[in-house]
Amino acid sequence: MRIERVEAFPVRLRRDPQRVVGGAGSPHRLEGGRGSYQWSRHYPALYSTEFESCLVRVTLEDGTVGWGEAQAPLAPGVAAEIVKELLAVAVEGEEYGPDLETMRRLWERMYATMRVRGQMGGFMLDAMAGVDVALWDIAVQMQGKALRWLLNPAGRERVPAYVSGTPGRTVGERLEFVGRWWEAGFRVFKLYYESDFEVLLEQVDRMQEEFEGVEVAVDALWHLPEDRAVEYAGELAERRVLWLECPLLPEDVEGHVELVKETGVRLALGESYRTRFEARRFFDSGVMTYWQPDLGRSGVTETLELARMAREAGVAIVPHVSIALPPQLNAAVEVAAALGNCPLCEFNPLVVEMANRFVEEPGFVMGEGCYEMAVIEPRLEGAI
Repeated sequence: MRIERVEAFPVRLRRDPQRVVGGAGSPHRLEGGRGSYQWSRHYPALYSTEFESCLVRVTLEDGTVGWGEAQAPLAPGVAAEIVKELLAVAVEGEEYGPDLETMRRLWERMYATMRVRGQMGGFMLDAMAGVDVALWDIAVQMQGKALRWLLNPAGRERVPAYVSGTPGRTVGERLEFVGRWWEAGFRVFKLYYESDFEVLLEQVDRMQEEFEGVEVAVDALWHLPEDRAVEYAGELAERRVLWLECPLLPEDVEGHVELVKETGVRLALGESYRTRFEARRFFDSGVMTYWQPDLGRSGVTETLELARMAREAGVAIVPHVSIALPPQLNAAVEVAAALGNCPLCEFNPLVVEMANRFVEEPGFVMGEGCYEMAVIEPRLEGAI
């Protein structure tokens, strides 16, 4: 069976920009910029006030269709053009089989198209991930099994999740948000560091006081102040936070190593690095506790390789889920359910709410702090 056609569709969906601040895709308050693209107040990064992604459709010669998704929270048209202009050329007409060997061969074929041209990350790999997820979606249909069972016959029926972000303008409002999800069975929460570290510590302290047994993680979004990074990480280590995520600039391998050696803080990285080639230097450093691959950036095939590396290094896999529609979200949860070294998967309530607009009922279901596994039937024509 051959691959007949590969297509891509940039997607932009409206959302309430005020409602999403403090969660996936808009962790900081935004200002300036142009149109829907605005700057974080506290970090030199653009975010979109809209929900942006890139859907990928792969069709076999017998008419079987698979859907994938590239992580594209900004400029989804770029990822779409890469799929259309480069990746379609690489895989259309190629033999397809619903097995890991085929997926690895096609991944390598796509990667090789731009290797010597320097495109070994960013939009190129995001676009590849979208195609890869679609190819695995076809495998699921052909084999008649959920992805977790294709990858591991002992795949789980429930995946523990952590709540990502605690929206609210005050610590009190954020604690009310935590309380609602605590009542729903969640015990792990991730806070985003904006600019006031004392306010962050106050929230950590109050959560640990008011919710017995709560686990708190902190995402620093790559911008701990250089002159106070060790001090801040030390404060979090003393409070035994579950992890400190992305504390320094993603290029700074030595800085991350030094930070862990100085403070003993548990380090989480992964969303910025799409392949084993980027990840290896961090695994070799021996300072990570968690690796957070994004399925919309690494795809299923490369995430399996990253999970193998993590297992050999004694590092836990915790999939990163940012802006995501059903193909990407489903891939993240299914892979999490298949991996033995995966204790948690990221959960953003508004992201799941958006994804459930485009799936048949019951869609993505949360219960007692977990993703409840089900077969997801997408209705993605409504998104494009």
